[in-house]
Amino acid sequence: MKQPIFNRKNFTTAIVLYQNQDPRYIGTYTASEAASYLHLAPSTVRMWVFGTRDRTKRGAKSFESIVQPSETGVRLLSFINLVELHVLSAIRRHHRISLKKVRQSIAYIQKAFNTKHPLACQQLYTDGVDLFIDRFGELMNASNQGQMAIPEILQLYLQRIEWDERGWAYRLYPFARSSFSKSPKSISIDPCISFGQPVLAGTGIPTAMLAQRYVVGESISELATDYGCERLKVEEAIRYELALVA
Repeated sequence: MKQPIFNRKNFTTAIVLYQNQDPRYIGTYTASEAASYLHLAPSTVRMWVFGTRDRTKRGAKSFESIVQPSETGVRLLSFINLVELHVLSAIRRHHRISLKKVRQSIAYIQKAFNTKHPLACQQLYTDGVDLFIDRFGELMNASNQGQMAIPEILQLYLQRIEWDERGWAYRLYPFARSSFSKSPKSISIDPCISFGQPVLAGTGIPTAMLAQRYVVGESISELATDYGCERLKVEEAIRYELALVA
């Protein structure tokens, strides 16, 4: 199916609508919580979102943030920020593009798309892909007939995002296993379900609740029966939560 033509006016209208009333833009997560959910180091998340300023023998050294918090003046991250960190993690982990280049490229795209959160917008990877390719030249690879293709690792991350009719992320399936390619979409994060906590996909059951009951001695079979869930899904939820505290 042909993708809709990119329309900056409609794009801007959607941004204003969402930022004024959408729970996806409300600061909900601490940097440590976001890091745990996405299997990132807390220091990395704080650096990417809030930047750093260190004093060295040669004077002050600062690191400007890459991801902008949805709410100004609040040191909490929104669901949209989680999605941005999820995508940024793919860019950094696999391609090892310098942070300087990543920051410059995102700043350029933010201006061109008139949004603070381009990494959480589906149109960046469809109608805006040429712009994305142009600014992240090292990241994108040419395929047949000169067409451009999003690398497999980034595609793997994008497949774990669900988009609404306007092209904005509304649900995220974080990786539950260290082997990303084999990690099922068993855990979901949705700002409209359980206050944005990770839950067993397709339910409102927080994974933390399942793990807590398991830790105090309840069996996986008992939990599966109580919640009417498949045993394998309960196991996956517990595996995910135990990895967060490891």
